[in-house]
Amino acid sequence: MHCLLQGICDIPQRPGRKLPNGYSVKERSRKVKSCEKALTFRGFLFKLNYLVNRCTVYMKLLITLMIAVGALNMVVNIVRYHRFLLSCQDVLSSGKKNDRLWMVLAEILLVFFLFGYVFVGFSSSPDLMVASILFFGSIFVTIVETLMFKLMETAKERSINVAEVLVGVIDARDPYLNGHSRHVQELTMLFYRYLPKHIRKELNPVSLEYAALLHDVGKLGVPEAILNKPAKLDPEEWEVVVRHPATGVKILKPLRSFDNIADWILYHHERVDGKGYYGLVGDQIPLAARMISITDTYSAITMRRAYKLAKTHEEAISAMKEVAGAQLDRELFDIFLTIPKEELQACIPQRVHYGEPADGREPPFIPQHGSGTVS
Repeated sequence: MHCLLQGICDIPQRPGRKLPNGYSVKERSRKVKSCEKALTFRGFLFKLNYLVNRCTVYMKLLITLMIAVGALNMVVNIVRYHRFLLSCQDVLSSGKKNDRLWMVLAEILLVFFLFGYVFVGFSSSPDLMVASILFFGSIFVTIVETLMFKLMETAKERSINVAEVLVGVIDARDPYLNGHSRHVQELTMLFYRYLPKHIRKELNPVSLEYAALLHDVGKLGVPEAILNKPAKLDPEEWEVVVRHPATGVKILKPLRSFDNIADWILYHHERVDGKGYYGLVGDQIPLAARMISITDTYSAITMRRAYKLAKTHEEAISAMKEVAGAQLDRELFDIFLTIPKEELQACIPQRVHYGEPADGREPPFIPQHGSGTVS
């Protein structure tokens, strides 16, 4: 066609002259312009068709990619939420049975939504709108989960801070005991980090931290005259002290979620040889209670009391070795020995200030009632 037009254009163009094919010059011009327009329009349609086809391919690829990314994101959301459910076994987030059912139902719905992604991706021809809803829906779930996890962590941090303040008020009743509960809390969590993995799996760290912090909350029921007595307790006074773990359990009883740690607090003075307050032997004593018994003993020896001076780290370890296997769990104590001295000494809260006797003299060491117990 281009050659034909070129040939036509090469012929001399005079008005009224007939061309070899019978066309006049004007008719030839119209035909040429018509052919040029036809060629231009066909080229435009061809390009448009090409672009539409390419856009369709890219659009299908985009839709598939959005659904695939959304589905993958939902898998991540389900895994994160499942781990969150497993962590909700502590004293703060365990909640009521109905709450637990709703949380499990939420996980089931997340799995159901994931099947929806798979169905739409493989069993239908979704458009861009459907793909966008699925993609941004998974992003929305991620945002909600992240906010929920952060709010839970914030609530736990603030709750433990409030508990520390309240326990500090309890400890302040005895100027020599000020900071003891926090000391035991820090020691216990340090001890937890050094436990072998198979033992750590048996414990919830949040619950353990609260049990260690609140282990002596029952001393609210012990008169200050007994707590601050700089002499050996008589049998009646000793009976009052012995009841403080049970008193602590009664104080925490209205908090139903604390039922999980009630035995840990109740039996933290038990001895593995069965000569403790309640006569439990060995593994009959909860694992957490045996751990708190060790950290409580270390804190009691290294902190100053109304009836004794503070001992050094070496003196504390030496004294504890003598009662390992009788008062203290030997296996756990061997693990406790692997903790570096510097880390144990760093657990003493900075705000602890040891009081001085009223007469300015150092109080003599007077062991607690009951022989063979180091505390």
